[in-house]
Amino acid sequence: MRPRAQTMLAAALLLAAGAPAVAGAQPYPTRPPAPMPLAPAQFPPFREEVLPNGVRLLVVESRRQPVIAVSLSFAAGAVTEPLGKTGMANMVAGLLGKGAGARNAEQFAAAIEGVGGGFGAAAGDDFLQLSVNTLSRNAALAFELLADATMRPTFPEREVELLRTQTLSGLELEKSQPAAIAARTFRQALYGAHPYGRSATEATVKAITRADLVAFHKARLRPQGALLVVAGDLSLAQARTLATKAFAGWAGAPAPTPAPPPVPPRARGEVILVHRPGSVQSNVLIGNVTWGPADPRRYAATVANEALGGGSEGRFFRILREQKGWTYGSYSEVTTRRGPGAFTASGEFRTEVTDSAVTVMLQQIRALRDSVLPAQELADRQGSLTGRFPLLVETAEQVANRVATARLLGLPADYVQTYRQKLAAVTAPEARLAAAATFRPDQGVIVVVGDGQKLWDALKGLAPSARLLDVAGKPLAPEALNPKPSVVAIPWERLVARTDSFTVLLQGNPFGYQVSRLARGADGWTLTERSVLGPIVNQTTVVTFGTDGAMRALKQDGTAQGQAITVDVRYAGGRATGTAKTPGPQGLTEVKVNAEVPAGILDDNLVPSLLPLFPLAPGATVPVTVFNGGRGNTKTWTVRVEREEIVTVPAGTFATYRVAVDGPDQPVTFFVNKGDPRRIVKIAFNGVPLEIVLAK
Repeated sequence: MRPRAQTMLAAALLLAAGAPAVAGAQPYPTRPPAPMPLAPAQFPPFREEVLPNGVRLLVVESRRQPVIAVSLSFAAGAVTEPLGKTGMANMVAGLLGKGAGARNAEQFAAAIEGVGGGFGAAAGDDFLQLSVNTLSRNAALAFELLADATMRPTFPEREVELLRTQTLSGLELEKSQPAAIAARTFRQALYGAHPYGRSATEATVKAITRADLVAFHKARLRPQGALLVVAGDLSLAQARTLATKAFAGWAGAPAPTPAPPPVPPRARGEVILVHRPGSVQSNVLIGNVTWGPADPRRYAATVANEALGGGSEGRFFRILREQKGWTYGSYSEVTTRRGPGAFTASGEFRTEVTDSAVTVMLQQIRALRDSVLPAQELADRQGSLTGRFPLLVETAEQVANRVATARLLGLPADYVQTYRQKLAAVTAPEARLAAAATFRPDQGVIVVVGDGQKLWDALKGLAPSARLLDVAGKPLAPEALNPKPSVVAIPWERLVARTDSFTVLLQGNPFGYQVSRLARGADGWTLTERSVLGPIVNQTTVVTFGTDGAMRALKQDGTAQGQAITVDVRYAGGRATGTAKTPGPQGLTEVKVNAEVPAGILDDNLVPSLLPLFPLAPGATVPVTVFNGGRGNTKTWTVRVEREEIVTVPAGTFATYRVAVDGPDQPVTFFVNKGDPRRIVKIAFNGVPLEIVLAK
């Protein structure tokens, strides 16, 4: 072994053995070094001018890399949409690259992707923005595509309908997402009739025609006042030449937008609980309307918010996650809009600690309003904000987006360049005053989406007023949280023996099968159902019941996610007794079933087979109380006929009732044939790309 290698080995062995430090050696530091003085953000000079057609051109030239990012923004966000057509701006944005100029959707995408670039368009509350990024040698193509998408979109009917279908599917998915339900409820509560409070619905999206989209584009995407930002390897002269050529002949000003209705004043706080039966956790949003983008308190409010819930070092995260273990994360933000902004604190908590978590969040909000930040906490939070800012403006695309946002909101010309210095200059008293003006829960709203039966009594006293809604946003009376058992009047004499075979589809591909057989014996009925869902579920369910509908027994065997399922329940004398072993998040759950089950209550496995006998009609709502043998409890489901719909499945094309069922762990939609015989022809699971379709 060479001498140097021997020396290194000996040193390693000494260190591993805990040898004493050599005299004079430097001790390992116990505190991080002090931060270096804050250096100015190294932005290239901003050069801007107004083109003859009224477009504001702003160029941030940087020759460090041979890339460019170009964005073109218009005051054409959701605030400009006509009443009853919410979602139009997003649809217009989504179609600008789906056929423009002489290119169809595929050719347009191939043109930019073929040179390694990207194109995008999106609409927010206030603005609609198109963007292109590519190598600077392809700048002419980037401007050509941007001009085609802006001036000459074709809005093909096929693409319009495809986007409409995708949008409706997204809205359907949101119905099963508590975070989306909370956000929609929160916006409406804060902003009321102001456009910021609106959300797209199935009705508004269906009301939008191709002619509406064409008219919106013609009225709103005009050059006067538009903002064209170019960042990267391009000079002002080059950008001007390319823009002048690409946008030749484009002229005009956007149509005036009527002033939006004012945001409703709120003198006191309010709790809004959205009842989502059976939820094991709650989604919480707390907040209030704030000020516009020009308010001078924005820097101090940013620092205060960073201390409250801006990240993993914020008080929310440290207390609610690290100290109490109630959540994976809790955060807050101050949203800036062209009109009134908003402060929002958020978190997801286990049902049993939701009221305590909301109380702690309110306490921390008030603490920042009422007391000055300790010097070290202030310095740490300012250091976090100023230290990560350079990472947010590393690429040409990031620079273009940051600069465009500042200009569109009417912020000072040097806003981006001086942002870090302004944050670093905030004092503790300024942060407290900004917190007092920005965080106003006593004039705001607390939105909670969760199990109202377990939460209502604990939450309703946290604000001067409280109200209860269902997941569709309709008012609920508190007594609806504890409904009396609902027995559906089923015409048992109309029940007929049958066998239905279904194909299970995952993302449109075959994934398994289900066979449901309803047979009549000498003294009653037997439902036998065999379900195979790929490697996930393989089970057999047998339910027996009398000719008058009286439940007799449930037997279920099989596997789910590799774990055994066994449910054996007997119904007799107004009770259900037996045992159940079912998989859950923490492994197998064993339940000894012994519960009261009044006459007329259905085993939940039987509902799909009996649904065609329910009193279904357009707009009908039917509550039905069911017994879950796997858990040994009773629960009321709500069956809602949403609309009539034509459905095509392997067994044929059917005119159906679209029936939503709320209450199961996974909300589900059934499509029931209107003709004779009535039968289930399709089952869809909200939020899951899984369908069960009638095969024959």
